[in-house]
Amino acid sequence: MINRIDKVFKKEKKILSIYFSAGHPDLNDTLNILKKLQDSGVDIIEIGLPFSDPLADGPTIQKSSTKALNNGMTTEILFKQLDEVRNEINIPLIIMGYFNPIMQYGIENFCKRCMSIGIDGLIIPDLPVEVYNEKYKSLFSSYGLYNIFLITPQTSNSRIKLIDKASKGFIYMVSSSSVTGEKKAVNKVQTDYFKRIKAMDLKTPTIVGFGISNSTTFNSAVKYSDGAIIGSAFINFLNSKGVNKINDFIKSIR
Repeated sequence: MINRIDKVFKKEKKILSIYFSAGHPDLNDTLNILKKLQDSGVDIIEIGLPFSDPLADGPTIQKSSTKALNNGMTTEILFKQLDEVRNEINIPLIIMGYFNPIMQYGIENFCKRCMSIGIDGLIIPDLPVEVYNEKYKSLFSSYGLYNIFLITPQTSNSRIKLIDKASKGFIYMVSSSSVTGEKKAVNKVQTDYFKRIKAMDLKTPTIVGFGISNSTTFNSAVKYSDGAIIGSAFINFLNSKGVNKINDFIKSIR
């Protein structure tokens, strides 16, 4: 069966992916947020598995992750919330989380639950490609899970080629070497980086994340890539306007 992520990239349009922390603003908002995002026309959703020590996350995502943990969110509760998700949600779902909580849950058990729920892929920022290739590639594949790797402006061309070879679905192009967060515009350094990656003619589609916050940054990012991911700006919107206004946010992007 074709992975839902691959299906999305067969469409002739730029991908909009949205990230949110599961369990934020409220513990039981997960399904409601997923439905509203799907109804708004979002292409891919990344569900953040909250963790107490997130390395790459900026203050907005850290705060939402902390709030989710304080609300009582755990890996098991998230899986229970998602048990019937495929009765209503047809678009690709990716769980983004650090390796520690996945390891604590048991890596194979985690993969098994993801497959039974209908999760399409994982983004694990602190799992290097070499470790994945050596230890987890066959396991993830056996449960139909794509592992999405991150690259940054500092990633060498040789390493990008290694990641491209190991990748399925898409490559997450981190737009700057800093932590996540909203930016109002894309600068020349970022544009040069986007152009450099585009010129490499990778086999795997690329989606830009970190700093995409409005239609201007979205349109700048997708000139040189297959799509863009919005996290912090969406979480800030949820904080100020609430879950019921999600459609307004998506309309403001594209």
